[in-house]
Parts: sequence; structure tokens; C-alpha cells
Amino acid sequence: MGIFDWKHWLVILIVVILVFGTKKLKNLGSDLGETIKGFRKAMNTDDEQQPGAPADGAKPQPAQPTAPLNQPHTIDAQAQKVEEPARKD
Repeated sequence: MGIFDWKHWLVILIVVILVFGTKKLKNLGSDLGETIKGFRKAMNTDDEQQPGAPADGAKPQPAQPTAPLNQPHTIDAQAQKVEEPARKD
């Protein structure tokens, strides 16, 4: 018996249906589906229309290789001991 018991989820589903009604839940499902479709379409069109790409359909030039952005960097430093003055309490 836990929060993930099927009986608990059934009670939650019944409460949600009573609060929102079946009509609003059906509209919510279709709206969510349309939103996901629109998002996927926008992502695909962004890939097709990359900045700097020739608009006349000419073959784009290959990009020059660059160094990876996540290369590790080292810092060359030397640790020195700093002596603190003695405190008089």
C-alpha cells in the first residue's frame, strides 16, 4: 500500500473528472496534442532554416573544424603558505 497503488490513482481520476468534467478533459487532450504537433513542426523548420544557409538552394560550404568547447583547461599556479600574525587575546 503506497501512493502508487491503483486504488489511489482511481480515486484521483474520479476527483479530476468531477472537478473538470469530461468535456474539458477531452478538449485538454486535443489541445495538448496540437501543441506537441506545433512544437515538432517548429523544431523541424528551425533545422531547415539555419542562419547563414544560402537561400537560393546552393550547396552550403562545409564548416571549418573548430576545437571542441568542452576541452579541459589547466591552471598553472603555485601554492604558497601565508603565515598569519599571532593574535593577542
